[in-house]
Amino acid sequence: MAGFDRRKFLGAVGAASAVGMTGMLTGRAAASTERAGCVVYLGSYTTWGEPPGVGLQVATRGSGPALKLGATVPGVPDASWLAAWKDKLYSTNELVPDGRVTTLSAGNPPKVLGTQAVGGAGTTHLSVHPSGKFVLTANYTDGTVSVLPIQSGQAGPPTDVVKHTGGEREAHAHQVVTDPSGRWVVAVDLGTDSVYVYKLDTGTGKLTQHQQLKLPSGAGPRHLVFHPNGRYAYILGELRAEITVAAWDASAGKLTAGAVVPTVPSTAPAPQYPAEIAISRDGRFVYASNRGEDTIATFGVGAGGAEIKRIGENATTGGAWPRHFTLDPSERWVYVANQRSNTVTWLPRDPATGLLGKPAGSLAVNHVAFVLFR
Repeated sequence: MAGFDRRKFLGAVGAASAVGMTGMLTGRAAASTERAGCVVYLGSYTTWGEPPGVGLQVATRGSGPALKLGATVPGVPDASWLAAWKDKLYSTNELVPDGRVTTLSAGNPPKVLGTQAVGGAGTTHLSVHPSGKFVLTANYTDGTVSVLPIQSGQAGPPTDVVKHTGGEREAHAHQVVTDPSGRWVVAVDLGTDSVYVYKLDTGTGKLTQHQQLKLPSGAGPRHLVFHPNGRYAYILGELRAEITVAAWDASAGKLTAGAVVPTVPSTAPAPQYPAEIAISRDGRFVYASNRGEDTIATFGVGAGGAEIKRIGENATTGGAWPRHFTLDPSERWVYVANQRSNTVTWLPRDPATGLLGKPAGSLAVNHVAFVLFR
């Protein structure tokens, strides 16, 4: 890649080579910096799978990376995505017919405080606006984005529901987040092959469309993540195993698509269905999960975020269908929700090279969809 930061890239690969690309990090070496006593929330599907999941469970982590399963929280069906804000926890209820969000106290265990219809169907993703005034939801089934005001800590009736249009296929909103500047709401739609940029009026709770970035037909974008510097976004395709690097101008509220980078080698069998994308806090590494070969790909970031390049071999997750993964607070471990194998696995991560090691352990969780550290 022209302009890629070769010094940082080659330094990372060189360091990895010194300890071996596939077994460079042992569980014992990484565990020394773990924060003991972490509370971990595990979301699962209650109407999918055989056997189905239970919705929301709590796990804890001791001095090492292993998770110990604790309480099950009743009354949270199909908890496929979770977000924490201060002392509250918000959960999607994805497969509930009318689309709902459950508000809980963020304790151990959490307690259900209320459930709110979002005005859309198939609520697959949510986030809390940085103002703390709204929960934003992406509703996959009908291709809508909803704004729910937070009233006394709970998600209230929607102040706005906008429907995506302008694609070759039926709209399917899959993610909604706020950009790093806090000025724009960004929604990714798999069906319309588009990323939408909205302005949110925090006084009225209304969205106004500002941009629709159209990607090539059939790209099927699922999720994106912003670089910590706020100048680039990485858009993960689900229908094509690739990441689109996009420049982000926060002053103008505009995305500009650039290079497209595969998440799997050319020899990988088709089809692949990437699911989740994440970036390290230092902005040096991007990660993407591949459902099919059941791996996580690692990308080195160069040119101030403008370029990424896949490094090392894709790391096996030790399970099937990695729907979601997250870096733990120390960023020395990656925890993976393997939906079809009913397991959460943890992989060691070398912060210097960015590369992941072999799975070091697993926890049985039926039809698991999401992992959230607190």
